[in-house]
Amino acid sequence: MFEVLWDMLVIRVLLCIFENVNKATQPCPCGFYNHPEKECVCGPGVVQKYLSKISGPLLDRIDLHVEVTPVNFSELSSSRPAEKSNLIRERVIKGREIQDKRFAELEEVHANAQMSANMVRKICEIDEVGRGLIKQAMEKLGLSARAYDRILKVARTIADLAASENIEIEHLAEAIHYRSLDRESWAG
Repeated sequence: MFEVLWDMLVIRVLLCIFENVNKATQPCPCGFYNHPEKECVCGPGVVQKYLSKISGPLLDRIDLHVEVTPVNFSELSSSRPAEKSNLIRERVIKGREIQDKRFAELEEVHANAQMSANMVRKICEIDEVGRGLIKQAMEKLGLSARAYDRILKVARTIADLAASENIEIEHLAEAIHYRSLDRESWAG
């Protein structure tokens, strides 16, 4: 009897979690905020209130925040050549090999995402221009110390995928861009 009640409780908790994650993945209650073709019908302040239900500490723990809008038919049916999957795969494998070499002597670390804060400071060095860019992003977007470390880890990964020994300004800018949900003004 206890096991049945426990299983039912676990199922209820999981359903609540999935329901909240699903709500959190929509930009607003109607689902059309920033939609390229449909207009959001939510009133003023509703979107910001809706997005504020996603806690800052939870967002801090997510490395990549990407807003995905629907792709229209003309883009889907375009004859423009896309990057081949096997080329992307090769680039990812080479990036992982770079990380394997970097962390070869460390038993508990295998990827950039697993670096401690001290390791981030040592491995993810950025130049003066990069420090200025990340300082500006931190101030303008109101980012936390945890977000700072995550940006540097993602920038290091982007640099690895580009087979770059150093984190360049474009790697850092791309990593900052992936913090879109951290932006205080994201919802208007």
